[in-house]
Amino acid sequence: MTSSTTSVPNVPSVPTRRTVVKAAAAGAALIPLTAATAAHADTAAPAFLHGVASGDPLPDGILLWTRVTPTAEAVPGSGLGPDTEVGWTVATDKAFKSVVASGSTTATAASDHTVKADVRGLKPATDYWFRFTGGGTVSPAARTRTAPAEGATVSGLRFGVVSCANWEAGYFSAYRHLAARSDLDAWLHLGDYIYEYKTGEYAARGTVVREHAPANEIITLADYRTRHGRYKTDPDLQALHAKAPVIAIWDDHEFANDAWSGGAENHTEGAEGAWIDRQAAAKQAYFEWMPVRPSIAGTTYRRLRFGKLADLSLLDLRSFRSQQATTGSGTVDDPDRTITGRAQLDWLKAGLTASDTSGTAWRLIGNSVMISPVAFGSLPAYLLEPLDKLLGLPKDGLAINTDQWDGYTDDRRELLAHLHDNGIRNTVFLTGDIHMAWANDVPVKAATYPLSPSAATEFVVTSVTSDNLDDILKVAPGTVSVIAAAAIQAANRHVRWLDTDSHGYGVLDITAARAQMDYYVLSDRTDPAATSTWKRSYRTTAGTQKVERVYTAVS
Repeated sequence: MTSSTTSVPNVPSVPTRRTVVKAAAAGAALIPLTAATAAHADTAAPAFLHGVASGDPLPDGILLWTRVTPTAEAVPGSGLGPDTEVGWTVATDKAFKSVVASGSTTATAASDHTVKADVRGLKPATDYWFRFTGGGTVSPAARTRTAPAEGATVSGLRFGVVSCANWEAGYFSAYRHLAARSDLDAWLHLGDYIYEYKTGEYAARGTVVREHAPANEIITLADYRTRHGRYKTDPDLQALHAKAPVIAIWDDHEFANDAWSGGAENHTEGAEGAWIDRQAAAKQAYFEWMPVRPSIAGTTYRRLRFGKLADLSLLDLRSFRSQQATTGSGTVDDPDRTITGRAQLDWLKAGLTASDTSGTAWRLIGNSVMISPVAFGSLPAYLLEPLDKLLGLPKDGLAINTDQWDGYTDDRRELLAHLHDNGIRNTVFLTGDIHMAWANDVPVKAATYPLSPSAATEFVVTSVTSDNLDDILKVAPGTVSVIAAAAIQAANRHVRWLDTDSHGYGVLDITAARAQMDYYVLSDRTDPAATSTWKRSYRTTAGTQKVERVYTAVS
């Protein structure tokens, strides 16, 4: 696509570089038949059926995103539809009376009619409003916010934190409740923004709450585009994207379950094509459909800074990792096996050192899978069996989750030793994936903890909708959580709290003195009107590298 900008010098509109891949089949049924969709089918005017979004805030800029549907047949993944000029406008007010930047770009079938504008020249720590236009149609207006200036003294930051949103397992009420807040600087999505399974394969206790599209397991570029398009029709997701910028990383389900650099548990080489082709298709669709800047070699690992208060390092733990350990394929302690890859681990260590020496208060790490060591061997068989299903535990007697950092202990040892040996404090891992909420110290040596030190802390958020322990057992929440939590904590003294039963989200509040995670739970993920309730809060105080319970949420 081509682009141009006006109003502000050096405000580039960044095109995506894609190739045209036509879907095997296309039709309007690939997206939900909302009133807007039905109305669009009767007109030739372009429509913004998938909302608008922003992401990756910088002190002087923000990345804007939308998808235009130029004609009724130009549904996601179809490869159909004419080129369409799309304008974008940024203002300091919702009425767009004070426009500070504007420009245009071209939406084409080559990029699935998605567009991005990387707007620069903005003021730091400032709220802005933006919208798009195309063919006489105006998109909804949305709020975004830039990051604080580099080196600025920042009194506080507040982020929504989510992961694991399975369309077929329920409604995205967690997004709705976060969107209802007016205090978020941004929201973090820690992976599994979409799921790749075919209809009915991974739903709510085995029941499909709402069908996704396409119905088949997604493998091709057209498939991934269609699935992203279905997700972006969700009104709660659209509302959250319109309220604050997102900062996102991927995990495995943006590709396929338990993905690694050379394959995935849910990929059959040959029958489902070459993994390299499927991986490339998944990445292309992700960067088309998400307001995320591609980083090094087309991955999601990158770093954002928020004044002198916090640096946020975002990890890609799928593109470079070795295959998960199984019988006969190597051990979890093999130093030749990696979850980060050498270059990313060196980048992370160097960034943590630089952040600490510069006097930045907190080092946050967006981390898709749990880094805290966890042993499950003390659990009774009736609990270990469903955890096997939930976590993918090996069947060879090794009661750990080798898809997490537990399966790549040499990388973890090196990283934690770097933090401890260099006196790097106030490092907080923010984690998703496991469909349970946790508050952990991250020990240098778990076997001797708490006599040995903690190198960092970790806050893990539960899933938005994906099945957790009580869902797999098909029991009421709270039925097994007391037993499971007690057994896990007894075997893992650095685990301060866990919730095996809930669905929801977190709100992370940061000041120079502490980082606090408030955990919120939903009344019923299968109810589109689900309510939200504060459940617990934990914080880590500056300099301690340990978590402690707090009895009130941040105001």
